[in-house]
Amino acid sequence: MPSPSRPEHSSPAEIRAIRLEKVEQLKQAGQNPYAYRWDLTDHAAQLQQKFAELANGTEDPLEVAIAGRIMARRVMGKLAFFTLQDETGTIQLYLEQKRLQTEMGEEAFQHLKQLTDIGDILGVKGTIRRTEKGELSVYVNEYAILTKSLLPLPDKWHGLTDVAKRYRQRYVDLIVNPQVRETFRRRALITAAIRRYLDQQGFIEIETPVLMTEAGGADARPFVTYHNTLEMELYLRIATELHLKRLIVGGFEKVFELGRIFRNEGISTRHNPEFTSIEVYQAYADYQDMMALTENLVATIAQEVLGALKVVCQGETIDLTPPWQRITMHDLVHRETGVDFQQFDTLEAAKAAATQVGIINLDNCQTVGKVLNEAFEQKGEPVLIQPTFVLDFPVEISPLAKPHRDKPGLVERFELFVGGREIANSFSELTDPVDQRQRLEAQAARKAAGDLEAHGVDEDFLTALEYGMPPTGGLGIGIDRLVMLLTDAASIRDVIAFPLLKPEKEEETQ
Repeated sequence: MPSPSRPEHSSPAEIRAIRLEKVEQLKQAGQNPYAYRWDLTDHAAQLQQKFAELANGTEDPLEVAIAGRIMARRVMGKLAFFTLQDETGTIQLYLEQKRLQTEMGEEAFQHLKQLTDIGDILGVKGTIRRTEKGELSVYVNEYAILTKSLLPLPDKWHGLTDVAKRYRQRYVDLIVNPQVRETFRRRALITAAIRRYLDQQGFIEIETPVLMTEAGGADARPFVTYHNTLEMELYLRIATELHLKRLIVGGFEKVFELGRIFRNEGISTRHNPEFTSIEVYQAYADYQDMMALTENLVATIAQEVLGALKVVCQGETIDLTPPWQRITMHDLVHRETGVDFQQFDTLEAAKAAATQVGIINLDNCQTVGKVLNEAFEQKGEPVLIQPTFVLDFPVEISPLAKPHRDKPGLVERFELFVGGREIANSFSELTDPVDQRQRLEAQAARKAAGDLEAHGVDEDFLTALEYGMPPTGGLGIGIDRLVMLLTDAASIRDVIAFPLLKPEKEEETQ
């Protein structure tokens, strides 16, 4: 059967037209180029393991059936060698004209040569043979083109400079880059292990609303939507906190939810407008208990998924072996800047001292506590490479945390930093409904004054608190950042399968 020749420098449109012609030729030959199913007996990695001891130049008569995508083709007269890739890896196909003609008919080998392309999905049955050169192969008795690919795979995907295209066409990235597939496989193992660990500790997962009448639980700008039937404006959740706390009020003692969160904020290597977090709440516990839970959880996940507690992330070897370093925010800032912000009684004195040690962007800092936090973010965070709990934050930046039992002006809160990035946040949760109302009303005043990250008063949440919430420890972990740590990813987009991007045409005009 004649086949259209492929010009040496064909455009994608020309290649697509040629492959569409091959689709028609397959149909004319009585073959379905878009099959319904294929019976598998094995995958590539299983075969590589099962027949690892097969000697060069020998064959095992056991017939196997596998399927995958053609990643390479070499046709040499009456022989062809294809590289077939499935979810687990690759294996060579050994295709011989005589054998295929015997099993499938006179035209089988010609169809294979002329009508298959790199990118096609192929199903094969055959025996296992190791070539004289030592390559384990499926010695094919029978094949079927299961899906005809119309577009060519990139020749040198690793060399592409258009990073956005990798994220935009993640399906191609996954086809040609096994490490990307491994990242998302590892992400699935991490989230499954987290749920398994918490289940073993007696926690239960309960789903909470995504659509909310009042955004709350964090300082963040929400996405706004509209419910047509109810004729009301709603927000996509910026946290699961306030509903999970309602569950604690209702009598559950250990609850969590792992799910998507939405914040209408900037995009960077560490931030994506939609991301995954887990929030955990435990009655009769405080932030000290949450520290123990956090380090044991992360260490268990690393050991289970990676088989080690030492991981390499962006060139740094990080030791996740508990216990981890603990340091207060005041002590860390004092260590890194030489300034002890506890000594300042006035905002002006705190700003002057901060400016003198190179702290910038202080215009919006209206309290000493906010100046301290700015100094921490600029000078403290970048040095926290090994796992470190930063403790005891200013009350002004922690509207849902309990006042510190020993340190006026501070709250019982920690943030976990690893590799210079925040991974987790935790409070001894505020249970005093009067104090909570005052803090939420102060936040509502900021909202009224134009603060896009502040929110109104959630009256139903305050009503729940007035029924009484037991002492509670709360914890939030950024799943995407944890996966970045455990997969050595440089950007959050590398661990989100389909990150939000501008439309392609809009990007091109920027």
